[in-house]
Amino acid sequence: MLKAQMILKMISNNQGDKHDIAHFLKVYAYASTIGKLEGLDPETQQIVELAAIVHDISCPFCRERYGNCSGKNQEKESEGLLRPFLAEFELSNKVKERIIEPVAHHHTYEGVDGLDWQILLEADYLVNADEGGADVHAIRSFEEKVFRTNSGKKMLHDLYLSK
Repeated sequence: MLKAQMILKMISNNQGDKHDIAHFLKVYAYASTIGKLEGLDPETQQIVELAAIVHDISCPFCRERYGNCSGKNQEKESEGLLRPFLAEFELSNKVKERIIEPVAHHHTYEGVDGLDWQILLEADYLVNADEGGADVHAIRSFEEKVFRTNSGKKMLHDLYLSK
């Protein structure tokens, strides 16, 4: 029920922007799948899924304030928007903080300190590569630099590199 409530709130937060809504739902699906295939414990799986749902919470605000939602702007604004958003849900402080950490850094590829953050990066890229029309060279480069999970790598290959 928690995930469904959070999804509904994020749909509302995105003010009818179908692209943003479809984006976070696809990232959620990939992150959930990778987490399950990687055998995450239930708490980490929940964190991955909740972080994926809210990972672009700052996009509407950034578009309004900066005229774009660059990764840098998203990272700058995410934490301040996430705290009141997450306060409405019954989550422990530990879980809230662990959702905030990868979301506030989901365009930072160094210093990744857990599978939850790693999986969020990989799931977001799986969607962004399609939406942005990334070429094979960019995809291979990103795989080398960022992808670490076997499941994420398999999905990347099956989606973009197996042709």
